[in-house]
Amino acid sequence: MATETGTASAAAGVTSRQWAGGAVGGFVGSVPFGLMMMYVMPPPLLEMAIPAMYGIEGPALAAGWAIHQFHGVVLGLGYVALVEVGGLRETARSLRGSLGLAVAYGVLTTVVLAVLVMPIWLGALGFPGAPPFPNVAIPATIVSTVGHVVYAIPVAVAYSVVSE
Repeated sequence: MATETGTASAAAGVTSRQWAGGAVGGFVGSVPFGLMMMYVMPPPLLEMAIPAMYGIEGPALAAGWAIHQFHGVVLGLGYVALVEVGGLRETARSLRGSLGLAVAYGVLTTVVLAVLVMPIWLGALGFPGAPPFPNVAIPATIVSTVGHVVYAIPVAVAYSVVSE
Protein backbone atom coordinates (compact mmCIF):
# COMPACT_ATOMS: atom_id res chain seq x y z
CA MET A 1 0.00 0.00 0.00
CA ALA A 2 2.85 2.40 0.80
CA THR A 3 4.24 1.84 -2.70
CA GLU A 4 0.95 2.84 -4.31
CA THR A 5 0.80 6.01 -2.24
CA GLY A 6 4.40 6.90 -3.14
CA THR A 7 3.70 6.39 -6.83
CA ALA A 8 0.55 8.49 -6.73
CA SER A 9 2.28 11.35 -4.94
CA ALA A 10 5.20 11.25 -7.40
CA ALA A 11 2.82 11.54 -10.35
CA ALA A 12 0.79 14.21 -8.57
CA GLY A 13 3.89 16.40 -8.33
CA VAL A 14 4.19 16.80 -12.09
CA THR A 15 3.58 20.38 -13.18
CA SER A 16 1.57 21.40 -16.20
CA ARG A 17 4.79 22.86 -17.64
CA GLN A 18 6.43 19.44 -17.43
CA TRP A 19 3.47 17.74 -19.14
CA ALA A 20 3.51 20.45 -21.81
CA GLY A 21 7.28 20.06 -22.23
CA GLY A 22 6.85 16.34 -22.83
CA ALA A 23 4.00 16.90 -25.29
CA VAL A 24 5.73 19.67 -27.23
CA GLY A 25 9.05 17.81 -27.19
CA GLY A 26 7.24 14.73 -28.49
CA PHE A 27 5.63 16.67 -31.31
CA VAL A 28 8.93 18.32 -32.27
CA GLY A 29 10.91 15.07 -32.02
CA SER A 30 8.40 13.29 -34.24
CA VAL A 31 9.21 15.56 -37.18
CA PRO A 32 12.82 14.45 -37.83
CA PHE A 33 11.88 10.86 -37.00
CA GLY A 34 8.99 11.06 -39.49
CA LEU A 35 11.37 12.41 -42.13
CA MET A 36 13.67 9.48 -41.42
CA MET A 37 10.69 7.16 -41.84
CA MET A 38 9.94 8.76 -45.23
CA TYR A 39 13.44 8.98 -46.66
CA VAL A 40 15.71 6.53 -44.82
CA MET A 41 13.59 3.62 -43.61
CA PRO A 42 12.11 1.19 -46.10
CA PRO A 43 8.76 2.35 -47.43
CA PRO A 44 5.82 2.13 -47.01
CA LEU A 45 6.03 2.59 -43.25
CA LEU A 46 4.63 6.09 -42.85
CA GLU A 47 2.09 6.01 -45.67
CA MET A 48 0.85 2.42 -45.28
CA ALA A 49 1.80 0.65 -42.03
CA ILE A 50 1.10 3.49 -39.59
CA PRO A 51 -2.38 4.25 -41.02
CA ALA A 52 -3.13 0.50 -41.21
CA MET A 53 -2.74 0.29 -37.43
CA TYR A 54 -5.98 2.27 -37.23
CA GLY A 55 -7.82 0.62 -40.09
CA ILE A 56 -6.95 3.25 -42.70
CA GLU A 57 -6.11 1.79 -46.09
CA GLY A 58 -3.29 3.53 -47.83
CA PRO A 59 -1.44 5.04 -49.27
CA ALA A 60 -2.44 7.70 -46.78
CA LEU A 61 0.58 9.88 -46.14
CA ALA A 62 -1.30 12.72 -44.41
CA ALA A 63 -3.02 10.25 -42.07
CA GLY A 64 0.32 8.54 -41.43
CA TRP A 65 1.89 11.86 -40.46
CA ALA A 66 -1.05 12.83 -38.22
CA ILE A 67 -1.00 9.48 -36.43
CA HIS A 68 2.79 9.57 -36.12
CA GLN A 69 2.64 13.06 -34.56
CA PHE A 70 -0.09 11.90 -32.18
CA HIS A 71 2.08 8.93 -31.16
CA GLY A 72 4.95 11.37 -30.57
CA VAL A 73 2.88 13.50 -28.20
CA VAL A 74 1.59 10.45 -26.29
CA LEU A 75 5.10 9.01 -25.96
CA GLY A 76 6.37 12.43 -24.82
CA LEU A 77 3.80 12.33 -22.02
CA GLY A 78 4.88 8.75 -21.31
CA TYR A 79 8.46 9.97 -20.89
CA VAL A 80 7.37 12.53 -18.30
CA ALA A 81 5.38 9.89 -16.41
CA LEU A 82 8.27 7.42 -16.51
CA VAL A 83 10.76 10.01 -15.27
CA GLU A 84 8.50 11.22 -12.47
CA VAL A 85 7.26 7.84 -11.26
CA GLY A 86 10.53 6.03 -11.96
CA GLY A 87 12.60 8.17 -9.64
CA LEU A 88 14.62 9.72 -12.47
CA ARG A 89 13.54 13.30 -11.82
CA GLU A 90 16.95 14.63 -10.76
CA THR A 91 18.81 12.88 -13.58
CA ALA A 92 16.32 14.20 -16.14
CA ARG A 93 16.70 17.80 -15.00
CA SER A 94 20.34 18.12 -16.08
CA LEU A 95 21.23 18.39 -19.75
CA ARG A 96 23.75 15.56 -19.53
CA GLY A 97 21.32 13.33 -17.65
CA SER A 98 18.49 14.13 -20.05
CA LEU A 99 20.61 13.14 -23.04
CA GLY A 100 21.44 9.81 -21.40
CA LEU A 101 17.77 9.24 -20.65
CA ALA A 102 16.90 10.17 -24.26
CA VAL A 103 19.16 7.39 -25.53
CA ALA A 104 17.65 4.94 -23.04
CA TYR A 105 14.08 6.00 -23.94
CA GLY A 106 14.86 5.69 -27.65
CA VAL A 107 16.12 2.15 -27.15
CA LEU A 108 13.16 1.28 -24.89
CA THR A 109 10.58 2.58 -27.37
CA THR A 110 12.28 0.70 -30.22
CA VAL A 111 12.25 -2.59 -28.35
CA VAL A 112 8.74 -2.30 -26.96
CA LEU A 113 6.98 -0.64 -29.89
CA ALA A 114 8.87 -1.41 -33.11
CA VAL A 115 10.21 -4.85 -32.20
CA LEU A 116 7.29 -6.23 -30.17
CA VAL A 117 4.02 -4.28 -30.42
CA MET A 118 3.94 -3.19 -34.07
CA PRO A 119 4.31 -6.67 -35.63
CA ILE A 120 1.64 -8.09 -33.32
CA TRP A 121 -0.73 -5.17 -33.95
CA LEU A 122 -0.34 -5.18 -37.74
CA GLY A 123 -0.45 -8.98 -37.87
CA ALA A 124 -3.67 -9.04 -35.85
CA LEU A 125 -5.22 -6.62 -38.36
CA GLY A 126 -4.13 -8.78 -41.28
CA PHE A 127 -1.90 -6.08 -42.77
CA PRO A 128 -0.03 -7.82 -45.63
CA GLY A 129 3.19 -5.91 -44.95
CA ALA A 130 3.32 -6.76 -41.24
CA PRO A 131 6.87 -7.41 -40.08
CA PRO A 132 7.69 -10.75 -38.49
CA PHE A 133 7.58 -11.12 -34.71
CA PRO A 134 9.91 -10.10 -33.19
CA ASN A 135 10.75 -7.39 -35.67
CA VAL A 136 14.54 -7.60 -35.53
CA ALA A 137 16.42 -7.08 -38.76
CA ILE A 138 19.78 -5.51 -39.46
CA PRO A 139 20.14 -2.69 -40.49
CA ALA A 140 16.43 -1.78 -40.12
CA THR A 141 16.34 -2.18 -36.32
CA ILE A 142 19.48 -0.05 -35.98
CA VAL A 143 17.95 2.69 -38.14
CA SER A 144 14.73 2.47 -36.12
CA THR A 145 16.70 2.81 -32.89
CA VAL A 146 18.53 5.86 -34.22
CA GLY A 147 15.16 7.36 -35.23
CA HIS A 148 13.66 6.73 -31.80
CA VAL A 149 16.72 8.31 -30.13
CA VAL A 150 16.50 11.33 -32.47
CA TYR A 151 12.83 11.55 -31.45
CA ALA A 152 13.59 11.27 -27.72
CA ILE A 153 16.25 14.00 -27.58
CA PRO A 154 13.80 16.94 -27.92
CA VAL A 155 11.46 15.22 -25.45
CA ALA A 156 14.15 14.85 -22.80
CA VAL A 157 15.64 18.30 -23.39
CA ALA A 158 12.22 19.98 -23.27
CA TYR A 159 11.45 18.24 -19.97
CA SER A 160 14.85 19.29 -18.61
CA VAL A 161 14.38 22.93 -19.64
CA VAL A 162 10.89 23.30 -18.16
CA SER A 163 11.92 21.49 -14.96
CA GLU A 164 14.69 23.94 -14.01
